[in-house]
Amino acid sequence: MNSLLLDEYHKLMPAYERLEYAVNDMLREHIKSSSIEVNAIESRIKKEQSLIGKLERKGDKYHSIYDITDILGVRVIAFYNEDVDRIASIAEKIFDIDWANSVDKRKSHEVNSFGYNSLHYVCKIPHTSFYNQKFPEINNIYFELQIRTALQHVWSAIQHDIGYKTDIEIPDEYHRNLSRLAGVLELADNEFSRIRTAIADYRRHATKLVKSGKLEDVLLDGETFKTYLELAPFDKLNKKIAAITAAEIHATSLIHYLPVLKSLGMKTLRDVENMINDNENDAYQLALYQLGSTDIDILSSSIALQNLCIVHILKNGGGKLGLCRLFEQINGTSQSNEIMADFIFEQASKLSFMNIGKSDKS
Repeated sequence: MNSLLLDEYHKLMPAYERLEYAVNDMLREHIKSSSIEVNAIESRIKKEQSLIGKLERKGDKYHSIYDITDILGVRVIAFYNEDVDRIASIAEKIFDIDWANSVDKRKSHEVNSFGYNSLHYVCKIPHTSFYNQKFPEINNIYFELQIRTALQHVWSAIQHDIGYKTDIEIPDEYHRNLSRLAGVLELADNEFSRIRTAIADYRRHATKLVKSGKLEDVLLDGETFKTYLELAPFDKLNKKIAAITAAEIHATSLIHYLPVLKSLGMKTLRDVENMINDNENDAYQLALYQLGSTDIDILSSSIALQNLCIVHILKNGGGKLGLCRLFEQINGTSQSNEIMADFIFEQASKLSFMNIGKSDKS
């Protein structure tokens, strides 16, 4: 009987190879369309020697090659526990699941079960999802789909490497140490999920606060600044500056100004908003002085924010050194930064906000 099964195995090998390609392709497509990031999608077709060993142990169970469900094995390694469930839901939609022979090992409560806490499905592809006239038998072949987290996968691989689940007895001391490590990894797996959920909640809450105008409650960070920029807070000043020479505004990212704003002592979005309100007129006057006698017809959308930062630095006593640091943050280290700082300082020194500052000091 075993020789007949091996003959079937060889005859069906092209179908198994086509099935492997189809399953991988379907999973990648649906996982990507669901915006789920995964660590890897792996697959393998059982080698002949491995199948022979299986038949020697359990050959009396199988009457046909189709009864052996693990000749093709596919594994999806996710980053988070909840993504395992989402990928499982995808599998249930695109494959026919043999529920009687599928098992959710995550429901095991054994203390050393962490590395085996995978979701195992026995599946086949229905005609409605995929059909190949050259290999019609594909729709009759069952395969095994394993879904687990990256930490579960690493732990399982380590256990396999050190021979933990072999027939060789090992001292209780090592069992205890491995169980403790498994507990730590299980806690880490759960904590990663908890932190991701908390961060997602924070982002939603911060976005809601930004859009409602409650900026004093929103810390200045990459996520909140990105949301703030979506409100186009510098557009009004940009358009006013562009009108000086009827210039076109060339859109550019302003996210790289985040460290600049932080270095200027701004901790919340309200601080940024206050900087705009306090310095908008003076930033425009600086632009008017710079552009009034030119015919520049294209301006970067960073012009408003840059001039606001320049005015803020000069009003707060930063001087040429402060301007030089600003240009280094924006443009990187260059000898031209000092030249530019001198030039801008000389221009600004002729404007009213600088003279008012001098009179205040006197």
